[in-house]
Amino acid sequence: MLQQTRVETVVPYYERFLRALPTIGALAEAPEERVLSLWSGLGYYRRARLLHAAAKRVTRSYGGRLPSDPAELRQLEGIGAYTAGAVASIAFGRRAAVVDGNVARVLARLFAVDDDVKSARGSARLWSLADDLVHSGDVTPGDWNQALMELGATVCLPREPKCAECPVSGLCAGRAEGRASQLPRTKPKTKPVVVRRVAVVLFSSTAVLLAKRRRDALFGGLWEPPSTATGLPSLAVLLGLDVSRLEPMGEVLHVLSHRRMHVEVVRGRLPRRRRWEVPGAEYDAVEPVPIDGLGGRAHAALTLKVLAVANVPAHDLPSSTK
Repeated sequence: MLQQTRVETVVPYYERFLRALPTIGALAEAPEERVLSLWSGLGYYRRARLLHAAAKRVTRSYGGRLPSDPAELRQLEGIGAYTAGAVASIAFGRRAAVVDGNVARVLARLFAVDDDVKSARGSARLWSLADDLVHSGDVTPGDWNQALMELGATVCLPREPKCAECPVSGLCAGRAEGRASQLPRTKPKTKPVVVRRVAVVLFSSTAVLLAKRRRDALFGGLWEPPSTATGLPSLAVLLGLDVSRLEPMGEVLHVLSHRRMHVEVVRGRLPRRRRWEVPGAEYDAVEPVPIDGLGGRAHAALTLKVLAVANVPAHDLPSSTK
């Protein structure tokens, strides 16, 4: 949950998730819809699916007990070198290295690494340094790795490192060369792609129309008010609506890692129908959902923003920024 998400945002989600699914077995047996609904608002929903798949594999192949060996951990869905090292060292005391963004910054400055830390060569260099350190001296691996991460998070900050407060400043090659703040080296980030869509919110005093996105689409498997990138008239035709009866409500800005989404929001009265046509190729289901049951449907934070702009009273949904 903490991958690219702030701790203060994660805590209530983490506590709610563990209350609902307290064991690996409970997670493995839960329907995917349930897992995604508990994750809703955190973003990066592929993480939830991979966590679910890993729980199933642990239940099936390891008797419900998480393996302690880093190599075995890396065989589980969604677990890479960093997660395997963190779990093996912190949970099981294994001498396994970790390199996250904070550790990469510390090591790049401490050893004055000039390579792009996200390149193959730069990454290999950092992992080699981290591995040497966790295997040297009389250190407790989990404590050592957490100390490195904490040093990067609280002292060795990205733009203004607090070198005067750093316990290893006397050993820092980057500081000695007067360029700690210039490290680590990375390529400039690419600008996010601008995406424009229109969302139609149809609701009554008790229900709102939501559509479920196809699994292979952006926000796959999540529920949202029907939207499209082809313009309001085309979406209105698919939904069988009269555009003149829809009310413009404003625009939502939603920023993802590689997308900057501008969503125009319109709303209207939810007609009484027995059957709704799926509103476009991006969706595989559509239905009126009770407003007091929205929290049980997996949804992105973008859905919360759209419903808020449309003044839908979705009080039971958690707020988030993802």
